[in-house]
Amino acid sequence: MEHLLLCCEVETIRRAYQDSNLLNDRVLQTMLKAEDNYLPATNYFKCVQKEIVPCMRRIVATWMLEVCEEQKCEEEVFPLAMNFLDRYLSVEPTKKTRLQLLGATCMFLASKMKETIPLTAVKLCIYTDNSIRTGELLQMELLVLNKLKWDLASVTPHDFIDHFLSKLPIHQDTKQILCKHAQTFVALCATDVKFIANPPSMIAAGSVAAAVQGLNLKSMDDALSSQQLTDFLSQVIRSDPDCLRACQEQIESLLETSLRQAQQHTVSIDTKSMDEEVDLSCTPTDVRDVNI
Repeated sequence: MEHLLLCCEVETIRRAYQDSNLLNDRVLQTMLKAEDNYLPATNYFKCVQKEIVPCMRRIVATWMLEVCEEQKCEEEVFPLAMNFLDRYLSVEPTKKTRLQLLGATCMFLASKMKETIPLTAVKLCIYTDNSIRTGELLQMELLVLNKLKWDLASVTPHDFIDHFLSKLPIHQDTKQILCKHAQTFVALCATDVKFIANPPSMIAAGSVAAAVQGLNLKSMDDALSSQQLTDFLSQVIRSDPDCLRACQEQIESLLETSLRQAQQHTVSIDTKSMDEEVDLSCTPTDVRDVNI
């Protein structure tokens, strides 16, 4: 009698469950103390770089975000890669012809830190249209590691989001949606040079506040009203409420600009929509699907 073995196993990536015990004030305070150690120099375009200008950073950041999205990387990979890139540019003059190589290298390192199965050097070279070779990427990896003093455990805005959400009076399902929106805001901030000067905790708090505002959760609980939420989060991160409010407004303005540019791009492609009235969304629901 013959036996037929059917193998229906699907290869999945194994990930550890989130440990709720880590969402405590002691961990939060430790991150708040450590975050300043990983801030890049805010004036590196003037004091360090001779060829690279802010618009070049935006172009390479947009490309890096697109690669991370297409490869379905963990949400932490892109902001961490941008932290590596900014910290490297803060200390090492770089030719503009090597900026994409640097971006690919930073993604390579960040994925090793955050992914179960990291991006490969070969795959990253393909994303550069093979303008760089794997040997160059591996050499650049050693150079970046040296300039960053092998300290890759950077504190990023993503590290704070879950801590902030755990303190808000919202349902778990709503919390997941809010987290996704906040993560999208964080990714947008990482593409914009204006946010280099802001510590990760400020960006995370501003992103959470902007997400609550956009989802109109303030109607669910008085504690989620704009004023009270800003005051509460500013106390958590030990910051001035006005500074946090200004950061939130910058984030909302950045989202509006990105959505407007995407809509203009869509209109230019589809001439039939030229006469249609387009309303700006107040939330970043589909911002990952547009070209920012």
